[in-house]
Amino acid sequence: MKSVILYIFMAYLIGSVPWGLIIGKVFFDTDIRDYGSGNLGGTNAGRVLGFPIGLAVIFLDGSKALLAMYIVNKIMPGIEQYVGLAACLGHCFPVFAGFRGGKAVSCTYGYLLGLGLFVTHNIVLTFLVPVLSFFMILYLSRMVSLSSMLSVLIGALVITFFVDRNIGLLVLFLAMFIIYRHRANIKRIIEGKESKVFVKK
Repeated sequence: MKSVILYIFMAYLIGSVPWGLIIGKVFFDTDIRDYGSGNLGGTNAGRVLGFPIGLAVIFLDGSKALLAMYIVNKIMPGIEQYVGLAACLGHCFPVFAGFRGGKAVSCTYGYLLGLGLFVTHNIVLTFLVPVLSFFMILYLSRMVSLSSMLSVLIGALVITFFVDRNIGLLVLFLAMFIIYRHRANIKRIIEGKESKVFVKK
């Protein structure tokens, strides 16, 4: 039991590494929390520091849950789903950044990939379906926030009904948490004021 708690805490610390803040401070002398949406995630990093930096932050944030799950899979397999969840919560409430973190979307996709690799062994339904849902919804709505919320929710429902009910409920909890973290975005969507992305022809 002590080992389980130790690995969950380790995952929380890995999730707490604020890559958006680190890259902004080290390379641009900028705290991205002071600009844009004030969020530490990749979307705001891209908005403040540029698209390539945003992609780098998305990749690094997504790797946090996956890294924690990989480590545990090699040392104590069987608790990957819990350490991945802890990493996502660490991303939202990072001890290294005053508990002001991101909305856990990128980290959740790393979590879904980890679930597909180490837990469900079904990457298609556990990971690819939510990813494809994200891009499909983004194409139709042009809203990253809406795409993020709905794609993770779709992933949770697909896992619950077609892969593993217990794992699906964990992902559903994470989806509800992500939706809660996007409550300001939901308000702007309802008001028709949410930012949209456009592709240049």
